[in-house]
Amino acid sequence: MIRHLKILEHALSTIVRRKYKNFAVIVVYSFTIMVLASILFLSHSLKTEAANILSQAPDLIVQRTMAGRHELVPENYVEVIKGNRGVGKITPRYWGYYYDALTGSNYTILGVTGALPEMEMVEGALPSRSGECVVGEGVARARRIGVGDELILVNSQGLGQVFEVAGKFTAASDILTNDLIILGERDVIDFFGFPQGRATDITVEIRNPSEVQNIAGRIKRDLPDARPITKQEIIRTYDAVFNWRSGMMLTIFSAALVSFCILAWDKATGLSGEEKSEIGILKAIGWDTSDILELKFWEGLVISLTSFLLGLIAAFVHVFYFGATILAPVIKGWSVLFPSFKLIPFVNLYQVFVIGFLTVIPYIASTVIPSWKAAIADPESVMRS
Repeated sequence: MIRHLKILEHALSTIVRRKYKNFAVIVVYSFTIMVLASILFLSHSLKTEAANILSQAPDLIVQRTMAGRHELVPENYVEVIKGNRGVGKITPRYWGYYYDALTGSNYTILGVTGALPEMEMVEGALPSRSGECVVGEGVARARRIGVGDELILVNSQGLGQVFEVAGKFTAASDILTNDLIILGERDVIDFFGFPQGRATDITVEIRNPSEVQNIAGRIKRDLPDARPITKQEIIRTYDAVFNWRSGMMLTIFSAALVSFCILAWDKATGLSGEEKSEIGILKAIGWDTSDILELKFWEGLVISLTSFLLGLIAAFVHVFYFGATILAPVIKGWSVLFPSFKLIPFVNLYQVFVIGFLTVIPYIASTVIPSWKAAIADPESVMRS
């Protein structure tokens, strides 16, 4: 044990002796780890956040399509859906998107007739009469309004319509409510000019979760132009979107990966004259080849683990304390009203293991292999070269 500790001590002194070179290596190495880990941490955290929010989503959403595009659904579809066994509460929903030219933002306007239990009110209350609204934090910031102020929106007829802000709310995550405006159901119908007897979509509660796919198939059979969407399909879509965006970011930051590959290749192709001379001297004074390999292994391990831990810590702080300032606009989406939510730390240990496997092991190998070639050679020839 003492022998191994002495070799480790010598490895540390060697690293300190070449402090400027090793510091540059650690900076590049840590930056590479930070970029990779930040993208993976952010995408995994957002997917977990979305899955937690969507756990409160309806079991089944029924939309109508025409010419391959989303179309308003007739309210009489409710009676057809009721004919399926295992179906619980069925609710037509009235909602739509609104572009606010004043702020350049897109809002989601939703009509309600009762309380929304998953939403925690911050101030005020839900609309109790026509002409009242509740806004999300992002809308309140963009329009600089609060409870008791007026919100002016342009309806489908091009006329300005005034709503009194009755409340401002949030939820377990701002992802759900940041760009949301809640109106009374009748106000939404009049604002968007919904035709009589039409809704945006229909939510369906399924009593037995294992029957969701079967009921969706029966609804599709009874209503050929309907498009049933299950909760699991929505969650899978979010996973696919975040995976695609994180993959795009990894591609953009491939320069960091290229820099690391060049660094590892430079070390693998040979040692500097000083390093070869040092190995020759150690061999001449009685060090075995195994001792030299252990020395280089400790050097590579110390630099790799230091860079790996610094990169992970920097990525963790960047994502979960500073909100991933650099990456968030691309990963979260195109909306102007980015949710200012605090990401909950969700770290996938498998991803951490993969990052370590793909970066630490290659670097150690690129340190040990060239040293082995020099260690098995004649000490005099190594020092002369």
